Amino acid sequence: MTRATTVRAVLAAAVLLVSVLITLTMSPRLGLDLQGGTRMVLQAEDSATAKADRESTDRTLEVLRRRIDSLGVSEPTLTRSGEDRIIVELPDVQDPRKAAEVIGRTAQLSFHAVRGPGPGTEQEKGKAAGLTLPDEEGRPLALGPARLTGAGVKDAGASFDAQQGAGWTVALDFHKGAGRDWTRLTGEAACHPAQDERRRVAIVLDDRVISSPQVAPSIGCNVGLPSGSTQITGSFGADEARDLALLIKGGALPLPVEIVEQRTVGPTLGAAAIDASARAALIGAAATALFITFVYRLFGALAAVALAAYGVISYAALVALGVTLTLPGLAGFVLAIGMAVDANVLVFERAREEYAERTGRSLRSAMTAGFRNAWSAVADSNVTTLIAAGLLFFLGSGPVKGFGVTLAIGVLASMFSALVIARALTEIASRSRFVGDYRGVNGIARPGRVRTWLARRDPQLFRSPRRWLLISTALIAVAVLGIVVRGVNLGVEFTGGRLVEYSTSRPVDVQTARTVLAGAGFGDAEVTTAGAGDLSVRTGDLDNHEEHALRAALAEEGGHTTKVRDELIGPSLGDELRRNALIALAVAVLVQLAYLAVRFRWTFALASVAALVHDVILLVGAFAWLGRTVDGIFLAALLTVIGYSVNDSVVVFDRVRELWAKARRESVTTIANRAVLQTVPRTVNTGMGALFILAALAVLGGDSLEDFALALLIGICVGTYSSVLTAVPVALTLEKRAKTPPPARKRASGRTSGAGAKRRDPLDNGARV
Repeated sequence: MTRATTVRAVLAAAVLLVSVLITLTMSPRLGLDLQGGTRMVLQAEDSATAKADRESTDRTLEVLRRRIDSLGVSEPTLTRSGEDRIIVELPDVQDPRKAAEVIGRTAQLSFHAVRGPGPGTEQEKGKAAGLTLPDEEGRPLALGPARLTGAGVKDAGASFDAQQGAGWTVALDFHKGAGRDWTRLTGEAACHPAQDERRRVAIVLDDRVISSPQVAPSIGCNVGLPSGSTQITGSFGADEARDLALLIKGGALPLPVEIVEQRTVGPTLGAAAIDASARAALIGAAATALFITFVYRLFGALAAVALAAYGVISYAALVALGVTLTLPGLAGFVLAIGMAVDANVLVFERAREEYAERTGRSLRSAMTAGFRNAWSAVADSNVTTLIAAGLLFFLGSGPVKGFGVTLAIGVLASMFSALVIARALTEIASRSRFVGDYRGVNGIARPGRVRTWLARRDPQLFRSPRRWLLISTALIAVAVLGIVVRGVNLGVEFTGGRLVEYSTSRPVDVQTARTVLAGAGFGDAEVTTAGAGDLSVRTGDLDNHEEHALRAALAEEGGHTTKVRDELIGPSLGDELRRNALIALAVAVLVQLAYLAVRFRWTFALASVAALVHDVILLVGAFAWLGRTVDGIFLAALLTVIGYSVNDSVVVFDRVRELWAKARRESVTTIANRAVLQTVPRTVNTGMGALFILAALAVLGGDSLEDFALALLIGICVGTYSSVLTAVPVALTLEKRAKTPPPARKRASGRTSGAGAKRRDPLDNGARV
C-alpha cells in the first residue's frame, strides 16, 4: 500500500472505533414522539405594564422558546392554550424541577445606582428613594431608580475566572445605546471615594440583588466602564452562572407565569409504529446496498461497506452532540444513507469513463483519476449544502435549527465515508491482479447499461430549450392552481386547533387509538398518554359534532369515555419561528447563489436557483392537489428536497464547465447535451438508492411516515427532472444573452492555457468575470 492509502486506512479505523464506542456506551436523546417527556401548563398573569391577553402570551411563549433552547432541550413543543395559558412539552428532561424553575423565572433584570446604606432589611419603595434591598451579604442598600434593564443586554455568557480568583462569573455585552448608559452609570459611581457604598452598582434580578460590585479604583470619575468588559461576580456555582446567563440572554418574560400543572406524557407514536418504521428503514437500506452491489459489483459492495460505516459515524456524532432524535429525523438519517451513495457513484462513473477512454489504463490508475475528476463536483455540492445547514442553524430556531445540525453532520460524515473509507477500500482492492483482470468482478471496466444505451441513441435533448421551459412553466401553473383552488392543508403546528383529554374505562394504547381515529376520519390527530392512562388528542379545528364523533370512536375500544379537558390551542410553529425559518432559507439561497456564481458562472447559479424554486412550488402544489397535510414533517422533507435539488444541479453544471473548457469553440448547447448524457447514469443510480428506502418507508413505515416518504418521493423525482430539463434550459437561454467567455482550459500542471498565465487553484472554475 502507498503511504496515502495507509493513512486513510488508519484514520478510517480510528474514527470507526471511536464511533462504535460512542454507539455502545452512550444512549440517544429521543423526542416526544418516540419517548414522551414532561408536560407543563403555565398560567400567564397580569403585570403592572401588560395584560395577559393573546398577544402578550404569544410574546411570552417566544421568550420561553429561546430560554428552552438555551437549556439544551431540543425539539420542544410550545403552544398557547386559550388566551393566557402556555403548554410546554419537553422531551428527555433529566431534571424536570430545575427546568420548571428556570422556565418559570420572570428574569426582570435591572441596574441601579447605590445611594448608600438602607434603613432596614425590608423592601421599601419610595418615589424619591427608589427601593431598598438587601445585598448579597444581607445588608440593606438604598437604590436609585433603574438606569437600564435586561432589554439592553446583547449577549451573556458564563465563564470561570481562575486568574482573578473570582470563580464563576457572567460576562455581559450591551447594545450600543445601553452600553452608553452603563458607561455613564459606572462613571457616576466612580466619582465617590473607594469603599464608599455609593461607588457600588447594584444588579437586581426579580427584586433580588444578585451582585453589587464596587467600580475599580482605576476607573476615573465620569469615565466609566466600557460596555464590553462588564462581569457579574458573586458566589455562583457553575450551574447558577449558566442559568443566570441563559435567563439574561433569553430575555425577561413579558408576563409573569405560574406553573399550574406538571406531569409526564407518553410518546405520540406507539411501539408498533416505531418497529414498523425501523423494519422499513432496514429493508430500504439493504435494498440500496444490494442495488449498488449489482451495478458496480465488487466496488459497489465496498461502497456498501463504506455506507454502513457512514451510518455508524453519523449516528455516533448525533448521539455525542446530544441531538434529539425524532421519527422523521431518524427517517431522514436513513434516507441520508441512500443519498450518501452519491459521492461513490460519481467516482465510479468517472472511473468508468477513464477506463473506457484510455486503452491500456490500469484499474488502479482509473480509480485514482475517478476520485480526482469527481472531487470538484463532490466538493461544490457538499459546500452548498453546508452553507445552507450553517445558515439554518444560526438564523433558524426550533426544528429548523435541529435540521441544520443533522444536515451538517450527514454531509461531513458522507464526505468522510466516500473520500476516506471507500477510497481506502477501493485502492486496496484495485491492487489485486484478480480484481483487475476480471471485468465482471470489479464493476468498473464495463461502461454500464444506461451509459451504453445513451451512447448508442445519442438523443439531442436541447435542440429547443424553450420546449422544456414551457413544460416546466405548465407544471408550475398546475401546481399554483392547486394551491389557489384546493388550498394548502396546514397542520395543527401551523394553525393551532383543539386539545382534548379523555379517560376510558378500558386501557387503550396509543397505536390502537390512532388507528381508530384515522378510521373515523381524524387521520391528522396526534395521540399521547397523559397522566394515569388518560388519552390526550391534539387535532385541528373541531366543532362540537366532530368532537362527539371522536369520543364515540374512542369509546368503541375504550368503553365508557369521559372528557377530562377540552381547550383551544395555538400553533406550535409560531409566527416568529416561521419568520426565522423563511429568513434563514432566503439567506441560504442567496449565499448559495453567490457561491455558485463565483465557482461556476452567474448563468449557472441563476439556473440552479430557478430549478430549486421550481421544485418547491411543485412539491407544495402536489400536496395541495392530494389534500395532504403540510406540517412539521413536511417542512423537514421540503428542506431535504431543496438540498437534493441544488446537489443535482451542481453535478450537471460541473460537467458542463469541464467539457466546455476542453472544447471552447463548440456551442454551449452541444456541450450541455453531452454533459447531461454523461451524468445521467450517476443521476439514475443515486436516485434509485434513495427511492428504495423511500418506497420501503412509504409502504411499510405506517401512517406516521407516509406523508414524509411521499413528499420525498415527489421531491426527488421532481428534483431529478428539474436539474436536467429545467436548470440546463434556463442556463442555455441565459447564455445566449451573456457576454462572458467560455471557461479557460486547465492543464495538468495546474496552469491555465495562454502564455504567462499564473498558477491557479485546482478548484477554480477558470471563468473570468
